[in-house]
Amino acid sequence: MMGIEKTIVKPLLKLAGPIILASLFQAAYQFTDAFWVGRLGEKAVAAVAMSGPVIFLLTSLGIGFAVAGATLTAQYFGAKDMKMVGHSAAQTLLMVISISFGLSLLGYFISPWILKALGAQSDIFSDSLSYLRISFLGLIFNFSFFMFQSIMRSIGRPQLPVKIVVGTVIANFILDPIFMLGFGPIPALGVSGVAIATLLTQSVAAIIGLYLLFGGKHGIHLKISDFKPDLKFINKSFRIGFPSSIEQSARSFSFTIMTGLIASFGTLSVAAYGVSSNILQLMLIGSFGFAGATASLVGRHLGAGDKQSAYKTAKTSIKIIFVFLSLLGVLSFAFAPYLISFLVPNDVAVIEAGAHVLRFYSTIFGLIGVQVIIGATLQASGSTAQSMFLTIASQWLIQIPLAFLLSKTFNLGVDGIWLSFIVTAVLSSLVYLIVFQRGKWKEKRLIKQEEKDIIEITQEVKSDEIVPGEI
Repeated sequence: MMGIEKTIVKPLLKLAGPIILASLFQAAYQFTDAFWVGRLGEKAVAAVAMSGPVIFLLTSLGIGFAVAGATLTAQYFGAKDMKMVGHSAAQTLLMVISISFGLSLLGYFISPWILKALGAQSDIFSDSLSYLRISFLGLIFNFSFFMFQSIMRSIGRPQLPVKIVVGTVIANFILDPIFMLGFGPIPALGVSGVAIATLLTQSVAAIIGLYLLFGGKHGIHLKISDFKPDLKFINKSFRIGFPSSIEQSARSFSFTIMTGLIASFGTLSVAAYGVSSNILQLMLIGSFGFAGATASLVGRHLGAGDKQSAYKTAKTSIKIIFVFLSLLGVLSFAFAPYLISFLVPNDVAVIEAGAHVLRFYSTIFGLIGVQVIIGATLQASGSTAQSMFLTIASQWLIQIPLAFLLSKTFNLGVDGIWLSFIVTAVLSSLVYLIVFQRGKWKEKRLIKQEEKDIIEITQEVKSDEIVPGEI
């Protein structure tokens, strides 16, 4: 990996390591569910696959505001304004919890309409509906813990969420079969039982996270007074977060459209897509970890006025993740059937179809990682509108039209959809790299532009300033 800045690798790894572990165990929620649901057969797998993109869609409406809070918190931290670090975190939590509560109610009541619009077939409709509704009820806990993780990452202390996630994942793995298959007085609830188990463990994680934020022993101390609505701050956060929210929603809604298109080719195609997507998420965890570390460091460098370090950090992260994910792609291509059979061990048809999809995915792991890192860099700088336009162009101007064209017009069937993933990744990555190299995002310094009373910080943010934190 020639050209990599060795002095930047250490702080990147120092932050990325715990984030990757947390993301790995966080993803284990999905993999634990997939592991147990796979024992119920093709229809159960398809029922969960139909629900996944829908949850992602409504979750994304609130994620943008969490991104805004993390961006501001990191830049205030870089400027050494600890009072505003706490205020920023509290105001963002207030917004995100309020949004998630509204989305939970909305999602619960419109779930039947959503599934019908997606074309869920009658043989999986009931299971999809129950799984989807229970998942909606857990949004408030999911959002809250997501914010806890984002806050801890933005101040350079990502280690603590790892322990919480590890504990809850272990609990989830134990509770899944109990609620799914029944145990003692607990009846066998099937797919619904898996959703209930995840809801219980995620609620415990959220409560612990909030307790620690108020405890004040881990680099940040929230106070009740910080939660008094600050309209000026909320307005600024909204202007930063709204484009990111639209971006995430556009991305997840495109997944929903793609799931509906895939469903037109039958339940087996949906199951293959669902199980291969779970493997894809696992393989991309490294990029999400480096994205979180990159966003934290870039935000702090820009908050301190050090544009050059921000650029070098992002560039180094891009190089590392491209090489790492490309190697994983080669391994995934070679061992695709074995990876799929781990999740669905008793269904030969799903294993064969899922491995076929995964091999399409594996050719573009590295390119997807590049997009993830650049997107995180743009968001950390506050260039959320630019990131939004890139996502919309990629998903709605390239992938969706191409998927319809190849699968329907050119009669390639479901393989046309898988091929559209590759073409979209190649074209989108080129555009992302052009935007990154132009470097306009480096000129964004939110607190310098909008907080006239903050003293200019001119010293470089050194890697030694990243404090591991007391766990």
